[in-house]
This record gives sequence, C-alpha cells and structure tokens, in this order.
Amino acid sequence: MQPFSLVIHGGAGTILKQDMTPELEQAYVKALEDAMSAGFAVLEQDGTATNAVKAAIVVLEDNLLFNAGRGSVFTKKGVQEMDAAIMDGRTLGAGAVAGVRNIRNPIELAEEVMLNSNHVFLSGKGANDFAIKQGIKLEPDEYFFSQFRYDQWKEMRDSDNYSLDHTHQGLEELMKDKKFGTVGAAACDAYGNIAAATSTGGMTNKKYGRIGDSPVIGAGTYANNATCGISCTGHGEPFICAVAAYDVSCLMEYKGMSLQDAMNQVVNVKLVKMEGEGGMIGVDAKGNTAMLFNSAGMYRAMRKSTGESAIGIYKDLYSENSR
Repeated sequence: MQPFSLVIHGGAGTILKQDMTPELEQAYVKALEDAMSAGFAVLEQDGTATNAVKAAIVVLEDNLLFNAGRGSVFTKKGVQEMDAAIMDGRTLGAGAVAGVRNIRNPIELAEEVMLNSNHVFLSGKGANDFAIKQGIKLEPDEYFFSQFRYDQWKEMRDSDNYSLDHTHQGLEELMKDKKFGTVGAAACDAYGNIAAATSTGGMTNKKYGRIGDSPVIGAGTYANNATCGISCTGHGEPFICAVAAYDVSCLMEYKGMSLQDAMNQVVNVKLVKMEGEGGMIGVDAKGNTAMLFNSAGMYRAMRKSTGESAIGIYKDLYSENSR
C-alpha cells in the first residue's frame, strides 16, 4: 500500500476573477468538491484508479456547468455530440467514443468499450448501438438542453464560426464569453496503479463531425503505470498535433523528467510555440500530482491520502491545506 491521489479539471481558458460573481465561483468550487469527493471515496475504499476517475467524471458530466455530458454544447446541427476516453495505466488498455448522442455519461460508455468491445475507439451511430447493447443509460434531447448553451449557439448558428466559449446568459448574466468546459481526472491508487479519463461536448457550432483531443489516446488522455496519467483541456487541434498527453510520458520515460517538469515542458514550451491554449492535470506512480495551464485559468482540484488538498480556478490556488 502506498500514498494515493486524485486530480481533476473542469476546463481551461479565459477565466478571470473580475468576470465571476461570488455565487458562480462558489458553484464551481462546490462542483469540483463534489466530483473530488466521489472519486476520492473510491480510492479510500481501496478501489481502483480507473473506478476513481470514472466516478469523478460522472459527477462532472451530470453538472450543467461543464461542457460534458448533460452540459454539452450545441453543434452546427443543434444537437449534442460528445466524446470521452479512459485509460488504465496498469494494462495500457483504453476505451474511447466520439460523436455519441443521448448518452447520459459518455465516460461509462468509454469504459465499456475498453472492457467489453475488443476495440479501443468507437464513433457515432456504431458507438450508440454498442451503448444500447451494453445497457448504458440514455437520455432524451431535453435532458441535455440548457438555455445558456442554446442562446450561445443561436448567436453563432448562421455563421461558420465555432467557439470554445460558453456564454452564461441563462445564469442571470453571471458570466459571458469565457472559455471552459472539458472535464478530466487522473488518479493513482493505493497499489500504484494509474488511470486517466477525459469527457467533453467539444466546440459550440462545430461541424463536419469535428473531434478534438479529448478521446484521442495519447493526445488528450493517456495513462501508464511506468510514468503518469494525464488529462488535457483546451484547444484540441494543437494538443492532437503535439500528442500532448503521451509526450509528458515520453519525457518522463526517456529523459527521466519529473511529472511537474515534463508537464511544464509540454504546456508552457511546446504548446505555447504551437499557439495551443489550455492545460492538463497529471499523477505519477508515487502519487505526486500536477496541474499546469498556459491560459488565464483552469478549474482544478487535487487531493492526496497524505492530507494535502487544493482547489483552484485562477492562476492562484483558491484554497489549499496540508495537515
């Protein structure tokens, strides 16, 4: 048995304190705390890292504040198309789905792909058919409707523009035109096993079946017991081209870098050169955690069995304790 840890994110981007009301800030903090509590409870009960990241992400997918699951944004066609991935660092097994519709918790479908499909990546109608076969919970379109996502899409639907931004007009004008969304988690359990998972609704007004980095193993999600577990968030295209999540693992494996240094090299050097805005969270096999981003903010939290915990939205950590 060894120290275990969990780290989560709810998206990165132009998240500024001056644009946030105390009520909305507290709503995000509570959402992160709820997800952290769900995932960390699994680890405390000697559960696996994969079950811990799944539990945390399910809570975030069920929350309208985040662009994943229920809170997913509208596509060009006015529907939600969701992506998710999960990877087990012990077996190097992975499961991912892209462009799925009406799936309440896409991360649960991604896990079913990993465990029961003999495949890694399913998309569109085929992925939905597999979900039905596996008894994954479905929801009607109305479940995924939120007024602020709809209003944001209405402003863009007649153009060729797409956006990472989510205008919260439905939340009493609490926050406008700010980037955030994708959710993710990475964990190291008491047995030194690592897992990572990511879930997203993608870009508002996206077309042509666009898929970002989140479900792409090695780009937005990666886990390997020998190195780290990583979940990314941000502008997906540069993260795909940078093979961002796997690059952190490579720097650790081949150059002997620490988790923090490897993530810093990818987030603040490599991605910056590629104009890749966003961030990532990570764990290593010793239970160390890191949360790095090159944007104005990132919704994030971490907790360790040694008593350390932290939660943040802006550059500075919102709260931290060590006991």
